[in-house]
Amino acid sequence: MKASAMANTVFIHTNAQQMAGAIVARHSLKRQSARPDAIEVKITRREDFPIFREYEGRKFLRAGGWRVWRNDDLQSFTPVRFSPPEQMGYAGRAVVIDPDVFAVGDIMELFDRDMGGKAILARPRPGHNGRDDYIATSAMLLDCAKLTHWNMARNLERMFSGDLDYENWIILAEETRETIGELETIWNDFDRLGADTRLLHNTKRRTQPWKTGLPIDFTNRVPLIGRWLPGAGVRLPGRYKPHPDPRQEALFFSYLAECLDAGEVSEKDLRAEMSANHIRHDALERVKSAPGVDAILGQVGAAAA
Repeated sequence: MKASAMANTVFIHTNAQQMAGAIVARHSLKRQSARPDAIEVKITRREDFPIFREYEGRKFLRAGGWRVWRNDDLQSFTPVRFSPPEQMGYAGRAVVIDPDVFAVGDIMELFDRDMGGKAILARPRPGHNGRDDYIATSAMLLDCAKLTHWNMARNLERMFSGDLDYENWIILAEETRETIGELETIWNDFDRLGADTRLLHNTKRRTQPWKTGLPIDFTNRVPLIGRWLPGAGVRLPGRYKPHPDPRQEALFFSYLAECLDAGEVSEKDLRAEMSANHIRHDALERVKSAPGVDAILGQVGAAAA
């Protein structure tokens, strides 16, 4: 499972529910780079790590309370974010992104960056979930040689024993702050597609463009009750809603159309994903009507001019 330590490697961590997003993300990274042969893009699935099977149905510590781990949850892949340094042999640089992050700019700009001696570059998100120390780890640039203490299996064990709070792990609360540098918002742009966007992140789960109309398949904190039982969470009834920015929906399906043309995914694959409720049931119709990536990005640039 180890990647080449000499390569500039992007790790897209995902699970079965979000594979369509991961495939589109991989395509976008190569497409938008002026040096696509200089980067390796690796999709790492939660299912590729047998250790997660050991924890199905067990309780883990999250935000000070206990929650039951479900491997079929939409975001069960999140701990996989912390596996790349080990996969890289604790050498070289890695970019780590969620499967709902899509390249608009050239990822090589990150790999070429002077990290100023930092081990991690990520976007601060002060105040999110009531945490002033919140760091968004959904997109990170890592100097793997400086992260030899990262071991996903060990931290999973700590999380289920109650020694490590999931939230503290995910927001890097246990990391020495001097080792973390700031990644600009354009490198993890939350549901904003602007002329300066480099990595677009469709982070609002309920409006992910490829899931419109499908039943909700993620766990939410419970309002009010969550104040007293911070670890409580339920899978609320309801369905995914349309994304408020039609351009972001069009961009996803334009990228997906290119994936089909390039043979990176087949119509049979998409029909299987639709049957599994992993992507919306009109996905093929949306692909056929997609205006094209360059047309959308041209509109975005013209609107900003």
